[in-house]
Amino acid sequence: MREAGRILDETRRLLESHLKPGVSTLQLDRLAEEHILSLGATPSFKGYHGFPGSICTSINEVVVHGIPSLKEVLKEGDIITLDFGVNYKGYHADSATTYPIGEVSPDISKLLEVTEKALYMGLEMAKPGNYVSDISHAIESYVKPFGYGIVEEFTGHGIGRELHEEPYVPNFGKPKQGPVLKPGMTFCVEPMVNLGTKRVKILSDNWTTVTTDRKPSAHFEHMIVITETGYDILTISKKE
Repeated sequence: MREAGRILDETRRLLESHLKPGVSTLQLDRLAEEHILSLGATPSFKGYHGFPGSICTSINEVVVHGIPSLKEVLKEGDIITLDFGVNYKGYHADSATTYPIGEVSPDISKLLEVTEKALYMGLEMAKPGNYVSDISHAIESYVKPFGYGIVEEFTGHGIGRELHEEPYVPNFGKPKQGPVLKPGMTFCVEPMVNLGTKRVKILSDNWTTVTTDRKPSAHFEHMIVITETGYDILTISKKE
C-alpha cells in the first residue's frame, strides 16, 4: 500500500504540472492512466462500478465523481479536484486534492485553505485508542465556524485489498463513536466542504455530484495508516 501511495503521489505531481487554462479533463485522465500503467500499477477507479475514467475530475460546483471529458476545459479562475486511486499488486491507494487554476476569488481561496486544514485537524486525532468519530468531530468543529456546508452523503473509508472498506469516516458527528483506532488500520480521511449549502445532487449520468446551489466545493483526501504513536500518510512519498 505504501508503494501504491508512492505511485499515486508521483502521478499527482505529474498532473499538477499540466493544470492550466486550455487543458481538457480527458487529457489529464489519459496522462494519469499512462503514467500509472508505466509504473506497473493500474488505476483503481477505471471500471469501478462502471466509472469510465481513470481519475475523477470535479470542477467548481462538482463535489465528487466528475467524469473526464474532451468538452471539459479548464479556465482561469476555476478550481478542480483530482481524485484517484492506484492498485499495486492487489492493494489500493486513494487521494484527492483541489487546485486553483490561475487566480481565484478570495472566498474560493479561503474555502480551499479551510478544507485542507480541516483534513489535518482530523488527522491530529488519528492515533491508537481514539475513536473513528474523534476524527469526524475534529473536522466538523474546525469547519463549522466558517459557515460552510459539510457534505454528509460521502465520507472517508477503510481501504486495502478493496478500494472502499469499513470503517466509514464521516466528516461530522459526536466524538467517541465507532471503532477504536489500532496500529495497522488503514483508511482515507476526506473532508468535502461547500461554499454554500451542504446539500448535493447526483446528475443524470449517475456519477457527477454537484452542490444544489451550484456554489463551489473543495475536497482533500489522504490515505493513512495508524502507527504505535499516531499516523503516517501513505499518499505523500516524502514529507512536505
